[in-house]
Amino acid sequence: MKSIIIASTSTLHGGKYLEYLLPTLKSHFKNCKTILFIPYARPGGISHEEYTQKATEAFAAIDIKVTGIHEFENPQDAVKNAEGIFTGGGNTFLLVTQLYKNNIMQLVSETVKNGIPYLGSSAGSNICGLSMQTTNDMPIVYPPSFQTLGLIPFNLNPHYLDADLQSKHMGETRETRIKEFHAFNSVPVLGLREGSWLEVKDEKITLKGDLSARLFRQNQNPEELETESDLTSLK
Repeated sequence: MKSIIIASTSTLHGGKYLEYLLPTLKSHFKNCKTILFIPYARPGGISHEEYTQKATEAFAAIDIKVTGIHEFENPQDAVKNAEGIFTGGGNTFLLVTQLYKNNIMQLVSETVKNGIPYLGSSAGSNICGLSMQTTNDMPIVYPPSFQTLGLIPFNLNPHYLDADLQSKHMGETRETRIKEFHAFNSVPVLGLREGSWLEVKDEKITLKGDLSARLFRQNQNPEELETESDLTSLK
């Protein structure tokens, strides 16, 4: 049975890394003594070792050990033997490129679909959808494909921000960018606000957290979804 947490962000303003999610993660990874961390999304400024240490310190609070995938000689073996998987945030283009480079995109998808619990935040959440085409990130590298894990039957826009009506900024809003995507694609897009996440239990998909999310469909007005909304039928 699939068991997935898809979070908009890893850190809330004023909080520590993963702090707001720890009660949920304790239950989510209850059968795991250790989890595999995938730090591939970080483009610079922090090494894979430093990023993994950050995750290690967070999970220590719930007595779970973290091992970085870069510590293994063979990334495929690391995924195959994982008790749980966490993919952190950063740049989605880089993350997707590295997953394909190491030949584990399909393997991670199959592993999670076969029941290994998964956590994604930010870029690690972007890849849970059908494609990465609704990321907010700059294309700093060129992945071989935009197709991602396909763990849910729609796309995501983590860190979704509503338009600030008091702002003098005249650039495109998140809503505008998603509508541009829908000019060429029919896949629904869920805008996940900070502090919100999706809980996937087998085929059931439920919105969690303190804030609503915004659902975009091609040729339809955006829809506000309250927490505990069931998105299972969304396709």
